Amino acid sequence: MSTDPFGTERLRAAVLRAWADSPTRFTEDTNTENDLRVGGYRDRLFVELAQNAADAALAAGERGRLRVSVVDGELRFANTGAPLDARGVESLASLRASGKGDETVGRFGVGFAAVLTVSAEPRIVSATGGVAFSADRTRAEAARTGDVPVLRLPWPVSDGEPPTPEGFTTEVRLPVREGVDVPALLADLKNDIGDLLLTLSWLESIEIEGGVWRRADLGDGVVGLSSPDGSAEHWQVHRGDVVWAVPLDEAGSPRPLGEDVLHAPTPTDDELSLPARLIATLPIEPSRRRALPGPELTAALKNAAREYVDLVCSLPAAERLALVPGGGFPRSTVDGTLREAILENLASSPWLPAQTGDDLPGRQARVLSVDVPGLAPLLADLVPGLVSLSGVDLRAVGAQALSSAEAIELLTGVQREPSWWHSLYDVLLPALEAHDVAKDDLGALPVPMSDGRTLPGVRDALLVGGSAELLELLSDVDIIGLRLVHPVAAHPLLERLGAKHSEASDLLGADALSAAVERSVEDVRSGLDGMALAGAVLRLIAEVGDEAPDWAGALALPSEDGWRRADELVLPTSPLGDIFDPEVFEEDGALSVLDEEFAEDWPVGTLVAVGVLDSFAIITDDDPLEPEHGLPEEHDWWDSRERPPSRVLAVRDLDLVGDDAWPEALRLLASRPETWRALTEPGGHTGWWLARYALLDGHAPLDWRMPEAAALAGLYDVVPDSGLSNEILLAAGVRTELGTDAEDVEDLLDRLGDPERKVSPGLASRAHAALAEYTVDVAAPDRVRVADGSAADARDAVVLDVPWFAAVLAPERMVVSASGAGALAELLDLPVASGLDAKVTEDGEYVPWTELSALRLAADQLGVEPPDGGVLLHEALTVTFEDAEHEVAWWSDGRLHAADTPEGLARAFAWATDRWADRHVLTALLEDPSPSALLN
Repeated sequence: MSTDPFGTERLRAAVLRAWADSPTRFTEDTNTENDLRVGGYRDRLFVELAQNAADAALAAGERGRLRVSVVDGELRFANTGAPLDARGVESLASLRASGKGDETVGRFGVGFAAVLTVSAEPRIVSATGGVAFSADRTRAEAARTGDVPVLRLPWPVSDGEPPTPEGFTTEVRLPVREGVDVPALLADLKNDIGDLLLTLSWLESIEIEGGVWRRADLGDGVVGLSSPDGSAEHWQVHRGDVVWAVPLDEAGSPRPLGEDVLHAPTPTDDELSLPARLIATLPIEPSRRRALPGPELTAALKNAAREYVDLVCSLPAAERLALVPGGGFPRSTVDGTLREAILENLASSPWLPAQTGDDLPGRQARVLSVDVPGLAPLLADLVPGLVSLSGVDLRAVGAQALSSAEAIELLTGVQREPSWWHSLYDVLLPALEAHDVAKDDLGALPVPMSDGRTLPGVRDALLVGGSAELLELLSDVDIIGLRLVHPVAAHPLLERLGAKHSEASDLLGADALSAAVERSVEDVRSGLDGMALAGAVLRLIAEVGDEAPDWAGALALPSEDGWRRADELVLPTSPLGDIFDPEVFEEDGALSVLDEEFAEDWPVGTLVAVGVLDSFAIITDDDPLEPEHGLPEEHDWWDSRERPPSRVLAVRDLDLVGDDAWPEALRLLASRPETWRALTEPGGHTGWWLARYALLDGHAPLDWRMPEAAALAGLYDVVPDSGLSNEILLAAGVRTELGTDAEDVEDLLDRLGDPERKVSPGLASRAHAALAEYTVDVAAPDRVRVADGSAADARDAVVLDVPWFAAVLAPERMVVSASGAGALAELLDLPVASGLDAKVTEDGEYVPWTELSALRLAADQLGVEPPDGGVLLHEALTVTFEDAEHEVAWWSDGRLHAADTPEGLARAFAWATDRWADRHVLTALLEDPSPSALLN
């Protein structure tokens, strides 16, 4: 091997000639080198030697290693890669030229001047030979004193120079100047290793005093940097014409820098405020401290800005926002230029992950201004250009911010399945609770209704609670004015926003529901489907224990002949089907039979609750004001009472019973407690109506008497045997006594005037007394019942209103009443006996009562005081009546007359003392005044 393999003698000769030819050239080289040593390269020793090592690795096409050590007071830098060559030596000896290629960072160029900051006698030993520089030898060769340009004159290394360390191809050996703190220098070098390994991609490791720092490419653009202490850091790196890198945290997410400097490719003094580090070959001032302004730099920075988008896109979509440059003043001219160009590229290049399709440029993007997890995917097909990133302000890149209130407005009119809305509410509720979204923002939030509509806002919306079956039925119901939230969409968010929680009982109290039920039959007949409403209402009533509101009877239900009101229907299994007149169930009849299949789907109790008849229905009103309950002949019943009823408890539809079905109907009424109570209600409508309009063997119960009511024999026949118990017969109105009312007057008159009936005189008298209690407008009967028990022609009859006329009137003319003879005469339109013309034929002898000793003694035994006055006694008392004389026992023509007989005196005295009932006792005492007469 040549002792001067790099031709240093030729290089020295050329430099010395130049200095000799131009004395100022020596000064210029000296000043330049001093400027580099104390200026641009004063603290770049490690950086410059590390990039030379990276260039050697690149030249060799293999990852390189760099080792820093201190040997015999020398600071040594050993590297692998391509060894030193002649071109490199020429570069070392030239202060104004570099031998680096296009892809190298600083292959032994002017940056090598950085070694002068620590040494005046640097050497480079390589596998191909070595070269040395020396300030002292340069002074001697140039015959100069003071400062000299050390790196202008190279010499071969001495023959005794040790070879490069094993495993390395080149080593820079720097005898340290006096005053250089080597430990401090090494500590500073360690601080720069991480940045150097990241910047110099061809370096695999750097070793300082046994400690090794390593670089590893981990795939997907991630670079790992490890330290001797076991710590590590990772960077996301994009490599193109430039290198962009951003540190990653332990989770692999970007950790934006915020404060950095431009690396061109080694650190400069141009400060940056970008989230990522830029490593690029840029025009640099000779000092390598700052970028060199000009068109070339501007173009390079704009190209770097375009590649910044590639770094952004290399990150997961959710983490890209971290690389959007922030606001604030630029830290340098380069920073301002880069930031402006980056933002422009982010606005025009696709990088924002869209909810649907490819990435979007910033100008085409819409971004939710509030980060509500899960909201963006739900709005993807509703908001063109919506990106998956949210909660950030991207106006700097041209994106349009979309507030939560604006997003809600976009939902107006949107049709989605209720489950979709429920998912939306799931997303919005946590945001509301975290105050990321305000209630006002959600004021117009659409809500799907059970009727298929989707309406804005929760005002008047009802959240229905209940069984799954109820919620399913309500999901199909359409009730105008009732905003029922679709059960699938029901959510606590809606309640937070003002929707009211409603149970079945609340819905049953809603006016809108009652209105829908009231018009349900009309709606169904006009073509609407009534099944949803019918099912919903029935389920609501079942949920509250089969307690239905009054309007439930109007609910349209399917029947055998179409849709009818519930209270116009009979269960298919109801005994009423056999009890009611068949005409009732004919088309357009009063009732119909509920559809059998529909009836099987619902409990009997629920159907009955809405008015479907299983048995006779009950009407109850605890505060009746008018006879307006739909009961048959209700006004007549109301008028028959002395005062209006205090309550109405009655059986409905009695007028629908078939004529021959009354025994079975009465048994049904008696079989159920509620109808039995109505039947036996004192003065109630049911008993009143049955007594007059029910039919037992073709006649009303009032037309019959009970077998044991023998006192009514003749007027009323015994009720025929119908298999009904006495209790039922009595409740239905079969008679046990004569008692009657105004409505029965005409019937009783007919019965009394019926010559076929055998009526005892006593019953006739009691019947007449009963009739006398009523002042009614009826036609006078043609025949009346007279004293001999016969039914006589009314034209010959006279009502006996005073007892003395009984002695002159024939029994076949005389109508007798136990009381009320005058009222009876008016009712029968008959004369009264006292109005007839009769005269006493002879005057009698006046005798005071007190002078009739026998009479006084009889009165004493009865405890009766004789009244004032007296009586006209006759030996024989005769009265002229209707052209005939009649001998009588007593008479009154304004004065009392009596035949002087026990019978005559007793009757006259009994009348005078108002003891008419004692007349027979007085007669007996006058005949036998002994006390024993009272006992016989």
